[in-house]
Amino acid sequence: MALNIVLVEPEIPQNTGNIARTCAAIGAKLHLVKPLGFEISDKYVKRAGLDYWDKLDIEEHESLNDFLNKYNPQNNMFFVTTKGQHCYSEIEYSNLDNVFLLFGKETKGLPEDLLQSNLEKSIRIPMRETLRSLNLSNSVAIVAYEVLRQQNFSNLQEISTYFN
Repeated sequence: MALNIVLVEPEIPQNTGNIARTCAAIGAKLHLVKPLGFEISDKYVKRAGLDYWDKLDIEEHESLNDFLNKYNPQNNMFFVTTKGQHCYSEIEYSNLDNVFLLFGKETKGLPEDLLQSNLEKSIRIPMRETLRSLNLSNSVAIVAYEVLRQQNFSNLQEISTYFN
């Protein structure tokens, strides 16, 4: 199973750097959909990703339409939003070959028309009703690790070798 994290028009370099580090650690491919609110060479992106950039599989897309044309939305594409129709943990990811998790920009989320046309594949992370949203990098980690948990953390080290 391949896990793909898709950031649509991310705005905050530190979030993208943290997400890049998570993707490197779990072996997920990171897709960045332009326009970006920063340069990939931005020191804040690099600093947040630390020394993991050479271990990262990353692909840039000129627009959301370019991404969707290349990776046609199918049953394996999920749209993470506070407006999601399903809790992220209700989805059965373990029977999918490739999983794409799409996250929108920090200030606006994913485009409304995209969500409207994919309501059944829109997922959310439960939180208190009076709050707007979680931090983007935290949201990516929460949902990505649920996908990996359902895959029994395949290809990931589960036991520490630190004391061995």
